[in-house]
This record gives sequence, structure tokens and C-alpha cells, in this order.
Amino acid sequence: MAYLDNIRTFVRVYELGSMSAAGRDLRISPAVTSSRISQLEEYLGVRLFQRTTRNLSATEQGRAFYGGACQILESVSAAEAQVVDLTDSPRGALYVAAPLGLGRRLIAPQVPAFLARYPDVSLGLRLSDRKVDLTAEGLDLAFFLGQPEDSNLRIKKIAEVERVLCAAPEYIARRGHPASGAQIVAKGHDCLKLRYPGVSEGHWPLMTPQGPKRFPTKGRFECDDGDILVDWALAGQGIALKPVFEVADHLASGALVVVGQETPPEPIQMACLFTHRRHQDPKTRLFMDFVIERISREISGTCLPV
Repeated sequence: MAYLDNIRTFVRVYELGSMSAAGRDLRISPAVTSSRISQLEEYLGVRLFQRTTRNLSATEQGRAFYGGACQILESVSAAEAQVVDLTDSPRGALYVAAPLGLGRRLIAPQVPAFLARYPDVSLGLRLSDRKVDLTAEGLDLAFFLGQPEDSNLRIKKIAEVERVLCAAPEYIARRGHPASGAQIVAKGHDCLKLRYPGVSEGHWPLMTPQGPKRFPTKGRFECDDGDILVDWALAGQGIALKPVFEVADHLASGALVVVGQETPPEPIQMACLFTHRRHQDPKTRLFMDFVIERISREISGTCLPV
């Protein structure tokens, strides 16, 4: 097992180009990462990486060894997957990220049933509306809304999620009921914006008779927690742009009212993001399939009140 651990560490260092990044990905310390590479080099009798204080690059021997190392890990992974399929008993820790609203309403409720089915698995759920880095944060997979920027990760699409512009009756009584994005802009309506480092809802993508168009937003309220935006909308502070599943109960009760019906928001992609590993842990696939099957049914059953 020590030799396999050394090979796994080598592959992640090779793929990520960094000892520290590989250590985070494997959830081991930089010292252990370095030690495993040194042990492997000593065993093989070759230098696998050229190291300087600032750079790390694979040697010719390292590049040659990488292909064979991947084949070894693929074979081990395939064998482990067969065992899992036969025994139906995966084990170990799983780390999952999701946006706050999506995580609280759709992902977290599925966790108890999954862990009850697989008692040897533990699961850490990290909820945040900011963008996450799977490799740097040691995550196995992340659910998200939108379009990811990192093309080195794999995506499994779940659904196109309907969104809505909504506000409280109190706000509408005070400021009026805008029928379109153009009226929201022209009347200077207060837009409640999601903002965190690197992302700002400076424009809302709405569907017009002429096609999709981005409308500039104006407002003094912004937060990196989407649920806070819903709280502000309920308090009559402005208009929120939210996935329907996050505000369906408030719309049904009348606590929030749909606005801008003439130019509704574009749907947003809901998907799952995971690293492009040939030797992916079977429990990651099991959890992904388990959750996607269930939340797909919930989303398909969520619609705007008539």
C-alpha cells in the first residue's frame, strides 16, 4: 500500500505541477508529499522531478513513468470498483461543496439517507455562495449553479433551473410593479445583488422579445449569501433574482410576488463538478448519482404559482 500511495502522490504532483497542491488534493502535509516522491525516486533509482525554490517540472524519466503509473492506478481502481459493486459497501470520507441555497434545500436533505445506505462512509458538506477550488480545498465534488470557468474539471449536468425576479408586496406598494427589465432600469428599482470576490451581479440576464439581454442593476444592498438576499426581499428592501426552488414557498404564500414577467430571467445551469481523475473513487460516483436522481425529481416538480 505504501508503494501505491507513493504512485498516487506522484501522479497528482505531475498533474497539478505542485507539491503543495497535490498535498491539499490528497489531504496530506507537504512534508509527507515530498517524502513519498523521494521514496519513489529512491526505489526507481531515477529523478522524477527537477525542483527549484520556485519551480517543479517532470524529468524525462518522470514523463515516461507517468503513463505507466496511471495504468497501475486505473487497474487498482477498476478492481476496487468491482469489489464495491459486489459488496455495495464503499468506505471512507467524502467532501462535497454546494451553494448555500442549493445545499440547504436540495443537497443536505439527501445526506442522511445516503449515509444510512452506506454506513462506512462519512461526508463533509461545505456550503458557500463563493466559487470553490476543488483541488486547493481538497473537495471530491461540487454542485453549482452557472457556468464554471475551469475547463480542467469534469461536469455532469443536472438540469436547467428556472429563475424569477421577485419582491415583497410592501416594496411593490411603495415603488411600483415593474413589468420588464427596462422598467426596472428606468425607474431605478433597488436590486438586491449577490457579490463576492471575482463575481458581481452587475447585470441581470433577462429574456426579451428580441432575445437574451443583460440589464444593469442598481441598488445599495449586496451580500455573498443568497439567503440573505431573500431575507432582504421579504423585508421589502428590493427585487431579488433567485432560482424558483429557493423562493417557491414564499411565492406560494404571497410573501413574495413575481415582477418583470415580460422579461423573465434566463434559466441557469445546475450541474456537478468533479476532478478529471481516471481513478475516481467509487463513492464519489455513488453520491453524485444518488443525489442527482433525487433533486432532479424535486426541481422538475417546482414551478411558478399560476
